Amino acid sequence: MLSRPAHRLTLSLLTLALCGAASAQLTLWTTEEQPDRIAVQERIAADFEAQTGISVTVVPVNEAQMGERVTAAFAAGELPDVIYHPLNYTLGWTEAGILDTFAATEVVELLGEETFSAGALSLVEVAGEYAAVPVDGWTQLLLYRADLFEEAGLEAPSSYEAILAAIDALHNPPERYGFVAATDVSQPYMLQVFEHFALANGVQLVDDEGNVTLDTPEMVETLEFYKRLVEASPAGNLYWEQSRELYHAGRAAMIVWSPFILDELAGLRDDVPVTAFDDPTTSELAERTGFLTRLSGPSFAEGAGWSDIRYFGITVDADVDAAMQFVEYSMSEGYVDTLSVAAEGKIPVRRGPADDPEAFVEAWSNLEVGVDRRAPLSDFYSAELLGELVAGLETANRWAFAQGQGLLYSRMADTRVLVETLREFLDGDRSAEETASLMQERVAALQQ
Repeated sequence: MLSRPAHRLTLSLLTLALCGAASAQLTLWTTEEQPDRIAVQERIAADFEAQTGISVTVVPVNEAQMGERVTAAFAAGELPDVIYHPLNYTLGWTEAGILDTFAATEVVELLGEETFSAGALSLVEVAGEYAAVPVDGWTQLLLYRADLFEEAGLEAPSSYEAILAAIDALHNPPERYGFVAATDVSQPYMLQVFEHFALANGVQLVDDEGNVTLDTPEMVETLEFYKRLVEASPAGNLYWEQSRELYHAGRAAMIVWSPFILDELAGLRDDVPVTAFDDPTTSELAERTGFLTRLSGPSFAEGAGWSDIRYFGITVDADVDAAMQFVEYSMSEGYVDTLSVAAEGKIPVRRGPADDPEAFVEAWSNLEVGVDRRAPLSDFYSAELLGELVAGLETANRWAFAQGQGLLYSRMADTRVLVETLREFLDGDRSAEETASLMQERVAALQQ
């Protein structure tokens, strides 16, 4: 892909040049901010320093605050060297001049483009370069109490119709809520959940020509459906924390969450206990839970999934050569350790090096998860589910990126214009038809 002459050392030469040179000092900002995950990242940094002499300071940053923090640091000329971040920030940062796309592309090419998921790379391709280096990903899940569904004679909630039927049968507040929807506009979780249901009904942000396509009957259906979910949820501003808490307590029939919940459901974390049963360390809730990676709406029988990819971005303020070497290490020799930060939700997007193309997937499947107790996911979940998690990264959909409009998506996510309009609808400010039209207008304005 690179056509311009390389102006930096290749990583193999770079390693020789920098090993033992203790002068380089890097800063990594990461959205993996939980103490146990920070500890693993600091161990990776220490191993890297032992090999190269390059020190890495790991700085946790809340994902909801990452955009504002990065913008402020850029204005001050104080960006970190490397940022571990979700997809929705990548193209906006590229347009703003925050990311060094040439450095990221060099790393991808040196590691081998063919060793990465093509989908993960295509999402961040800009003008023939890659804005950032794919690290890992996850497929969003709809979790449901399979035992309660079976007792009530309900089918799995894989469609709008089945979800609403389950709400009618199982919603019994305050003892149990039929659903826990996302309603807090300050949390990225709200856009993730709504986008998942919109995709399930065939709603796209833009068409192949880049025209915004939100003012449609399918979007009106999605809005009316989402309002039903909210009506079956507790009052207030809801996001991932409340949905997990209520599900762990046995007070929710269905929630949407990432695979990061899998170790917690199995009773492996004392700080996030399962309170539905007498023993907070039991794996009983995991055994009673069903999982779906793909949903469908009334206007789109094929349905869709939703996934998130995480990336290493090398910034324009970085010590570029040292930053490239750290990313290369994290995606090769240190990659299994990188996935082990939280293996339940860090599914590999680099399956293996050219000479062992499935090595990283095989190693990931055997990684232990949990905090206070440790065990492989395979001790609690079927091989079929684990296979779906890996395959989901190849088939799951996202708004705008396939149409080459990822930058528009980033603007929409950063400004929160869509979720704020959605929240106004949920609060009764206007009809579904009026809301779809206003969403169209407000998102289209971001293209100008």
